[in-house]
Amino acid sequence: MSLNQDKTQAYLYVAPAVILVGIICIYPIFRTLIMSFTDNDGLNPENFIGTKNYVRLFLDPNYITPIKNTIIWTIFATIFPVTIGFLFAYSMQFLPRSNYFQILVYIPATVSAAAAGVLFGFILDKSGLFNQILSLFGFEHLTRDWLFRAPENTYSMIGAYTWQATGINMMIFIVGLQGLPKEPMEAAKIDGAKGLTLIFKVVVPMIMPYFVIASLLALINSFRVFDQVWVMTMGGPGRYSETLAVTMYREGFVIFDLGYAAAVAVLISSVGLIFSYFYLKSVLSKEDVS
Repeated sequence: MSLNQDKTQAYLYVAPAVILVGIICIYPIFRTLIMSFTDNDGLNPENFIGTKNYVRLFLDPNYITPIKNTIIWTIFATIFPVTIGFLFAYSMQFLPRSNYFQILVYIPATVSAAAAGVLFGFILDKSGLFNQILSLFGFEHLTRDWLFRAPENTYSMIGAYTWQATGINMMIFIVGLQGLPKEPMEAAKIDGAKGLTLIFKVVVPMIMPYFVIASLLALINSFRVFDQVWVMTMGGPGRYSETLAVTMYREGFVIFDLGYAAAVAVLISSVGLIFSYFYLKSVLSKEDVS
């Protein structure tokens, strides 16, 4: 059999997979991009309208709130789970039978985002467990309808997200801490470093690649958060707790403004791709070092 025949056979073997990937992955991407420049409503013939959907996204006051909420989510839903995850991971080194504590902290990560949303929806309800605990300890003046007041609802949902995401970050840092060399730690202790000084001057700099990986992964997940917001508040009241992912769903599948929903999807995907690029770059550089 000639070399050309071998190549032809190889192409024929690969062709079905390439066609399948093209149909499932590549075509929807290009179709969404094209749709974002149209007034597609799912019923009438679509018309090209240029960048009107994108201009509307950034200038319409109704959509400034989802953008602001998405920024708030990406900041706090990155800082809290990553920081708390690191503190848990570091503390586990000094706890007897820490495996049990690791399991307890990690269990929320195995719960679906929708289920976590339902659970915290009951807890944060006006007559829910959280308000009952506040009243029990004499803080009745702090009780409120946490999910139907802005901005309390957004921060309450970030709290629920933190509960669920902390375990994954903890495991990332446990892996990093287990791989740290002992010599710098021992030398720092001999020099008198302890407590917070030891953590910030020695541990954090050595484990910084894991902070970068955990932070980028958290950024990707928080920027496209949808399930918890939709289950807990549906973006309400009004649109005060809406994020861009909820805007995309509402515009596409409730209002059927598919062209505008496609523009939101392109924005979310573009930012997600940027975060993903840096995340993969960090992971690959970490593998090269190790």
